[in-house]
Amino acid sequence: MASVTERCYEFYRSVGMTTMFGNPGSTEMPFLQNFPSDLRYVLGLHEASVVNMAVGYALAGDRAALVNVHTAAGMGNAMGAIINAHHCKAPLVVTAGQQLRAMERIEPMLWGRQVEVARPYVKWSYEPHRAVDVPEAIARAYHTALSAPRGPVFVSICMDGLDEDCPAVAPRRVNGSPPPDSATIRLFAKELDASKRIAIVAGEELDDPETWPATIALAERLNAAVFAPPENFRVSFPTDHPLFRGFLPAAIKPVSDALAGFDALLVLGTRMFLYYPYVPGPFMPEGIKVFHVTSDPSEAARAVAGDGAIGCARAAVRMLLETTRAGVPRSSPPAGPAPPRAEPADPTPPAFVYKTLAHVAPSGTVVVDESLSSRSIHQRLIPRNEPLSFFCTGNGILGSALPMAVGVKMSRPDRPVVCLLGDGAAQYSIQGLWTAVKEKLRIVFLVLDNREYAILKSFAEFEETPGIPGLDLGGIDFAGLAAGYGLPCRVAGTDDLAAALRDAFAADGPRMVVVRIDPEIPPLLG
Repeated sequence: MASVTERCYEFYRSVGMTTMFGNPGSTEMPFLQNFPSDLRYVLGLHEASVVNMAVGYALAGDRAALVNVHTAAGMGNAMGAIINAHHCKAPLVVTAGQQLRAMERIEPMLWGRQVEVARPYVKWSYEPHRAVDVPEAIARAYHTALSAPRGPVFVSICMDGLDEDCPAVAPRRVNGSPPPDSATIRLFAKELDASKRIAIVAGEELDDPETWPATIALAERLNAAVFAPPENFRVSFPTDHPLFRGFLPAAIKPVSDALAGFDALLVLGTRMFLYYPYVPGPFMPEGIKVFHVTSDPSEAARAVAGDGAIGCARAAVRMLLETTRAGVPRSSPPAGPAPPRAEPADPTPPAFVYKTLAHVAPSGTVVVDESLSSRSIHQRLIPRNEPLSFFCTGNGILGSALPMAVGVKMSRPDRPVVCLLGDGAAQYSIQGLWTAVKEKLRIVFLVLDNREYAILKSFAEFEETPGIPGLDLGGIDFAGLAAGYGLPCRVAGTDDLAAALRDAFAADGPRMVVVRIDPEIPPLLG
């Protein structure tokens, strides 16, 4: 008979969950004792960082990721990242230690209500009453995390009893992504066949190597204009395809305006929609028919318009290919937005930075983004023409991208990775650089330094709220910060930016490139 911890390790191996991201503490030591040499433990220096590393690892690898954080205090640190995992639909199994049961009644140091803390943003939150139930709880957590809609789960593990004899977890499979109702999809197909000008919104659930070709084929059959959703955190359609028409704006009326003139809208695999500033107006233009497919029942229920089907959006794309008619005459969709000008200047314009990056980045480069104030610029300048090539926070939570880039690179060591960071956003999880150095990960951290919270200044202008304090930065020595973590850094300008980026991509480990950019405040809605 094996112990509780040994049965947990057996289960991890059986499902391929052999990398654990963690930041340990005293309550985790019994659970981590005799950690097997065939499993990989990835140390991060803050709980939020290790959770976001696991987010990147899970999304880039289309798999569940395992993360272990310190008890109640660590769960407090981790919650922002767990919220990000929730919005990103990242299947994480999050575990944390808990004090001995013999002392729970008196609420000792490091005891906490962590099951309740986690519950609002995880799919299941549980603390087993018996130590021997821990492996089965982790198995349930794994299947729950991978079932649609995917997301994080949490298991609290008490320190005592983990060396007790424990039965093995019975192997089993769970089909967690059922297709949508076929009769509903046939009705959608019939309505689409009768439509003359169709728009498709390709959401994050379609970001899959097998689904990209099917989505392209469906768009071409329907001669549809394809949009990315507002505030997207994945890209599921090649942005250089002739039918791609850009990224929908993140406000109610501008979305309606962008969709004016279409008589049908097909929203696949995403919420409908994620808005940022309040710009009142109709949610949809008059006369448009809306069809929505999502794996998340809550997304379907709160959608702003149209008919919904709940189920796997990837399956829905293939079902629609089988049921829509080919050769239906339709007018060509209107032209997409022109790319912004990208001329050199001093200080360097963001558009020039992104145009240069697009020119020198190796084929297959993955972009992990937290350059919020200039995202609308690089969306139009950096082509995204491969699956699994773009990731960012799911709901604007700062501090996500830097550690997510670490997880993405560990999950996809075959792909070049560049992490775009604003100077403000970089400070939220700067300690993630240590893990990149320790693991010798070839990541380029590109910091755009405008010495301010430009996105907030843009919002203040938009909302006409002048005189906001605390929006100016400056005085941050990124080269010094990088050096402190053992990371080579180069401060570049317009003239040597291309050379700096080429050298960084060619390096045998992580590199940072910092460029001082024009502090001009961009428009909030691009």
